[in-house]
Amino acid sequence: MLPQDHKSERFVSALTKSTVALILAGGRGTRLKDLTQWRAKPALPFGGKFRIIDFPLSNCINSGIRRVGVLTQYKAHSLIQHIQRGWSFMHGEFNEFVEVLPAQQRIEEQWYKGTADAVFQNIDILRSHNPEFVIILAGDHIYKMDYGKMLAGHVRCQADMSIACLTVPLADATAFGVMSVNSTNRVVGFQEKLKEPTPMPSHPDKALASMGIYVFNTHFLYEQLLRDAHDQHSSHDFGHDIIPYLISNYRVYAHHFDDSCVGNDGTTCYWRDVGTIDAYWDANMEMTKVTPELNQYDKVWPIWTYQEQWPPAKFVFDDECRRGSAVDSIISDGVIVSGASVCRSVLFFDVHVNSYSTVEDSVIFPNVRIGERVFLKRVIVDRGCVIPDGMEVGLNPDNDRKRFHVSEKSGVTLITPDMLGQSRYPT
Repeated sequence: MLPQDHKSERFVSALTKSTVALILAGGRGTRLKDLTQWRAKPALPFGGKFRIIDFPLSNCINSGIRRVGVLTQYKAHSLIQHIQRGWSFMHGEFNEFVEVLPAQQRIEEQWYKGTADAVFQNIDILRSHNPEFVIILAGDHIYKMDYGKMLAGHVRCQADMSIACLTVPLADATAFGVMSVNSTNRVVGFQEKLKEPTPMPSHPDKALASMGIYVFNTHFLYEQLLRDAHDQHSSHDFGHDIIPYLISNYRVYAHHFDDSCVGNDGTTCYWRDVGTIDAYWDANMEMTKVTPELNQYDKVWPIWTYQEQWPPAKFVFDDECRRGSAVDSIISDGVIVSGASVCRSVLFFDVHVNSYSTVEDSVIFPNVRIGERVFLKRVIVDRGCVIPDGMEVGLNPDNDRKRFHVSEKSGVTLITPDMLGQSRYPT
């Protein structure tokens, strides 16, 4: 007889093998301004090495879900390219795959009209894989989560649908779908992005927010997608249409993120929505701390990605006023810091910082060239920018606004090639 923990592991393993994951990665992310002018939000670089899409993809692989479809739509070239290059290691002979599902107008001659419609328009592909469960994921959040635990909870509750949720401050809940649950975690109420969301009864200053992660019994999902597709009054969105209908008629349960997050230190679970310039900058800056909440060095639950081949980072010159150095920073391959100072910053691959320049509290995308005697503070520099000699950004917000975008909340300055009058299109 197997020990109880071995039984549980085999139970979860059987569930994940019977599951197909669909990652919704078609959104632009308009609050990120010019960062998403030429790329979809899930394709944005993060943490010095990764792209945002790598997090849900890695969660799938680490959870044992090895049949994954990525639904794309808006300016998806760099996203598709990244998936092709970095996620082609799956074994097709074992029916493992990460495949791209662009908006192909398979069902009707329209682009995806909503999150539910995006899944519906790929229903024939989903049927060909014949899964027992479908897990639907957002492709634009940073977190580590064991989806197997959510699947196990879904089966134990005999749920038709399960929704992953986390506790957020009530003031932040206006950006989420907010749930009300009973003592068994069955969802009894749902509000989509209201100005005055309902607080949790036990915590009046907090709310239970949907993470945009859903588990469905497959045939039940088919039924609901078909019903919704024929509803002329529906916006064909899971949050606006599917969930409100289901909670009144079927068994919908909440799954608490605390029960399946990975790397939990006992007090908090790491999850970030990097949907604004400030939030994106904050999340990257967190990674430069001595002990960030998100552990990039975790060998048990690694984050996989595509890595371009670059030589090691290099720091040159050791003169009194011309010393190549980096402190409290993430420095990627191919970076050359030549007689310059980098502090509390994230530098992606193939960045060159030239003599007498200073980079502080900044996120520098790949393939950037920073000239001599440049000063950058609290900036995000998009891919391919060439910062001319002597430029200063971050000292005078009024001057910066004349050329660049400066965020209202934190005063973070975004610099793109277009803003510099350069013709390169970042990917």
